[in-house]
Amino acid sequence: MTQVKCRTFFNDVKYVDAESLIQRPSVYGLVLDGSRLLVVKTRYTPRFVLPGGGIEKGEAIEAALVREVREEAGIPIQVGEFLHFETDFFYYDPLDLAFHSFLFFYRCIPLATTFGVTSYTPDEGLEKPMWVDVANLRQDDFQAQGEVTMRLLDRLLK
Repeated sequence: MTQVKCRTFFNDVKYVDAESLIQRPSVYGLVLDGSRLLVVKTRYTPRFVLPGGGIEKGEAIEAALVREVREEAGIPIQVGEFLHFETDFFYYDPLDLAFHSFLFFYRCIPLATTFGVTSYTPDEGLEKPMWVDVANLRQDDFQAQGEVTMRLLDRLLK
């Protein structure tokens, strides 16, 4: 059997059987309010994630992003330009599941900046949304895709 190297939730490496990978298309938003970025604090590590998540079967990418940001931050958004695509092999320790992820990144405009009701399932490991000044962010502040997030922010804020 073919083994695939995965990044774990706790930033370790785990090899899994390729046959065990779950294919997961996902979409993430860089929601900017001036020089502030919308992030979601994770429960298990001191890091942030961009709002977003899995695209449900039959769901349009933009609709998934609107839904995910509403669930994770309680705010409406307007989906803007497509920014980036990449793949990722990710092992989620809390559920003992491995994913072959297809990640789509979009620029988003917040239609409100005050957080509303959020809905996190226990397995998501999310704690709370927050606005963070981009000048205070480093790639290591992110649970995953910190390098690409910082590169995209640099491009957007120029």
